Amino acid sequence: MNFVEELKWRGMLHDIMPGTEELLQKEVCSAYLGIDPTADSLHIGHLVGIMMLSHLQRCGHRPIALLGGATGMIGDPSGKSQERNLLDEETLRHNQECIRKQLGKFLKFDTGEPNSAILVNNFDWMSKFSFLEFIRDIGKHITVNYMMAKDSVKKRFNGEGDGMSFTEFSYQLVQGYDFLYLYLNYGCRLQMGGSDQWGNITTGTELIRRKANGEAYALTCPLITKADGSKFGKTEKGNIWLDPNRTSPYTFYQFWLNCSDEDSKRYIRIFTHFTKEEIEAMEREHEAAPHLRVLQKALAKDLTVRVHSQEDYDAAVKASEILFGKGTTEDLASLSETMFLSVFDGVPQFDVPASVLENGCGVVDFLAEHTKIFASKGEARRMLKDNGVSINKAKVKEDAAVTTDNLLNQRYILVQKGKKNYYIVKIS
Repeated sequence: MNFVEELKWRGMLHDIMPGTEELLQKEVCSAYLGIDPTADSLHIGHLVGIMMLSHLQRCGHRPIALLGGATGMIGDPSGKSQERNLLDEETLRHNQECIRKQLGKFLKFDTGEPNSAILVNNFDWMSKFSFLEFIRDIGKHITVNYMMAKDSVKKRFNGEGDGMSFTEFSYQLVQGYDFLYLYLNYGCRLQMGGSDQWGNITTGTELIRRKANGEAYALTCPLITKADGSKFGKTEKGNIWLDPNRTSPYTFYQFWLNCSDEDSKRYIRIFTHFTKEEIEAMEREHEAAPHLRVLQKALAKDLTVRVHSQEDYDAAVKASEILFGKGTTEDLASLSETMFLSVFDGVPQFDVPASVLENGCGVVDFLAEHTKIFASKGEARRMLKDNGVSINKAKVKEDAAVTTDNLLNQRYILVQKGKKNYYIVKIS
């Protein structure tokens, strides 16, 4: 496959240096993309770059994922108005090990083939440099005028944020040296990144030209936003992470399932390996019956299975059915505690002592006296009589009793009042 053409139809090409496509058509090419390991998990904002590496590998080229152990200690000023917190080496090493495992779900390492993916860490070579060596051997090849002309620098010098420290100003030199190092030691001739990285990447190509008398190339993808212009990957509660301990598989699945029609048409091209023909067929199916959300379901399934597992995907689908009325008591009881709490995140909770259930508790007392789900026993009785109350997805009558047999995961009871009002009762 032609990598550049693949990126074009997927909407993943922003800038490309002349000669890049010819290089990729001529030979197996090594290309790298950098990830600063500032957390112990990737989030879906990283997925655009990772999918670029994945598509590159599928086109027969060799992807190099560079974890920025050194640059992560500095902080890239591109697209930021404030300087980021610096991390110590121990924290960075921990983050790198976690990220390594996540990358393995998108890239094929250690295959023995020419396009087998490689993982490197720029701390391994940058830590060997003394300050004097770096400014003597690298700094002299790039002028301050050249560095000042970069947009990421100009914005900060023109009053955006609190200015820029020398540490951040030097970032593009360090990233430029990464490219030179990979060029000399891995034959890497292409660097990829988001469109905000163009200035840093071209500094690397210039350093290779001046110091190694070589030719290197640059390619960037657009920064992904939602159709309304808001930032992709952010929710009211923050980033959507790949680590299930940070973002549950259910929440991850729901993020993609809830994409707008316009966004899902873009995202399914960028974040999956579906072919152009497969996507166009799904789009026709979606347009014929938009309420079935064909694109969103395909996108959510593909990514949830890839990032988590088939089992997590199946559980997320089952949990969705429970929340939106189709699930049974048995389905509810099958959810893990983590999945249960994730599905009903934000639902009002009541704490009830375990002693209340020891000999069974009348449902009216349970609902009105012990939990205050109803303001009065009379109100509870009226709704029970109208068949409007469920305990763990099963309708209950006024003469029912709540016992320890009702406990989910040995500590929770789910109460539903009407069609949409859920309450969690925690027994402790």
